[in-house]
Amino acid sequence: MSLQPDSWIKEMAEKNEMIEPFVDHLVREENGKKVISYGLSSYGYDLRVSNQFKVFTNINYSLVDPKGFTENEFIHVEADECIVPPNSFALAVSVEYFRIPKDVLTICIGKSTYARCGIIVNVTPFEPEWEGYVTLEISNTTPLPAKIYANEGLAQVLFLKGAKPCDVTYADRKGKYMKQVGITIPRM
Repeated sequence: MSLQPDSWIKEMAEKNEMIEPFVDHLVREENGKKVISYGLSSYGYDLRVSNQFKVFTNINYSLVDPKGFTENEFIHVEADECIVPPNSFALAVSVEYFRIPKDVLTICIGKSTYARCGIIVNVTPFEPEWEGYVTLEISNTTPLPAKIYANEGLAQVLFLKGAKPCDVTYADRKGKYMKQVGITIPRM
């Protein structure tokens, strides 16, 4: 596998609708105001977080169980900014919709601006032929509340191209998170 440069990402995004909406350059400022960067970067794409968040709460004395997950574990927030409580967690969704080619695997990692503030973004790889909006996992590792800005960069997607297409894709396996829309909680 090899890491793919910005020219390949741009070509795939424009010809194959791999990323929608696609921003073909790195945006650092909008309307005269600085933003956490998003768009095409050297070897990846900095995705944006939408204004939809699910923030963990314990008002119902819930237990986090990946085999029995319910909406009771969250409060829903729709806003331009989301405050993640200290030592807590939130789910969010990307602005962009992704369509991953059969010979590509992605790795998604948090942006350094947030990481330097104790905000960790965890996203599992986008497997070959997976498509959908990305559910983003945001952890506030600090003892202080943390602010997340909607419609700005949150994570960087790195594209790894295989020497040949894989034998069985995510679509072939009928993956349970295929074509997800909105924030998708764990499924069994």
